[in-house]
Amino acid sequence: MLLYNKLLFAFSTLLFISACHAGAPSKIAGKSSNHNGLVAIKSAHNVATTADRLESVLKSKGMTVFSRIDHAENAKKVGLDLNPTQVILFGNPKVGTRLMQCEQTIAIDLPQKALIWKDDKGTVWLSYNDPMYLADRHAITGCSKVLEKISMALGNFAKKATSAK
Repeated sequence: MLLYNKLLFAFSTLLFISACHAGAPSKIAGKSSNHNGLVAIKSAHNVATTADRLESVLKSKGMTVFSRIDHAENAKKVGLDLNPTQVILFGNPKVGTRLMQCEQTIAIDLPQKALIWKDDKGTVWLSYNDPMYLADRHAITGCSKVLEKISMALGNFAKKATSAK
């Protein structure tokens, strides 16, 4: 009976851990599945270089970089450890305003954010919110062309920041 209980406990624990991990985005061929509106693209660079490259691309395309937050550095200041993790807030008021005119609640998700992070296996990712997910979240209608342009632009920015070239 004791062996049965131990086996049952081990199986239950394994099942629980598997269920918790099942929600993580699967990372295939350098790009993850879109999980809860989050797109993740594998980077060929470290976090700082990826963030620098993204910031440079954004500025070259006329985007405003509002802020760059280094969460790992902030964690270190309070005596905590965190894998390299940076967030860049950026946008273009001309485009963002058009979205807010379609549905003002999208303002909670603007400006756009890019997360550059290193996972526990040492892989660096650039993640961002999928504009189509945000459109669904805010029930935006009548802005499909703007959303498609934003989606394409974000993909291009991410590709330039993460590629080996």
